[in-house]
Amino acid sequence: MEILIRSTKEEVGAAAADLLEPTVRAGGVLGLATGSTPTPTYRELTRRHVEEGLSFGNCKAFLLDEYYGLPATHPESYYATIRRELTSHIDIADADVHSLDGTAADAEAAAAAYERAIAAAGGVDHQILGIGANGHIAFNEPGSPLDSRTRVIDLHPQTIADNARFFDSEGEVPRRALTQGIGTIMEAKRIVLIATGENKADAVRALIEGPVTEDCPASALQRHENVAVILDEAAASKLV
Repeated sequence: MEILIRSTKEEVGAAAADLLEPTVRAGGVLGLATGSTPTPTYRELTRRHVEEGLSFGNCKAFLLDEYYGLPATHPESYYATIRRELTSHIDIADADVHSLDGTAADAEAAAAAYERAIAAAGGVDHQILGIGANGHIAFNEPGSPLDSRTRVIDLHPQTIADNARFFDSEGEVPRRALTQGIGTIMEAKRIVLIATGENKADAVRALIEGPVTEDCPASALQRHENVAVILDEAAASKLV
């Protein structure tokens, strides 16, 4: 596991973009995370597209997760969020940006179909991850099996509280989600995990220095052969 520490969120974003750019230039399959943490990375990738001609035209992308019960047209759906944050600003085709169907009548069938779609694309070449304050990756909450696959999951109260800032009230945050499993994520050829802010410091320490345990889903990444963890100084503040 490679650990990179930078001073600011913007420097973290630039470092992540540096690692992702070769995959973009090769027309690879990107795994995209949503939330506030990757935003500087997406801004930097957009800048490189606009100012330096970095093309995403041959890329495909798969989103990590989606709220269950939200249509793609809802402004806080992850489909809408990733368009707002990244894909509407670059030259990737809409048809090549794949997301889980938050309104699927049969959520388990939708999850299985998503697994098949990732496999048919040749797997994810480079996965972008954030980490929750409780150590979750995607929506794999503590207690998630480390070999879990794409599925429906009940969200932890802490995750609901953390995500309430994106909604008018905590009561509007969906209580369930569709998420790629930890086992699914671990099949990506390369992973870059980004963490910023002091509120992530405990989770980062558990990820890097703690045991591999379902109590910290992100700790599974210790077993991946090609992971880069990029932190600002606040997120790295509790590392030994």
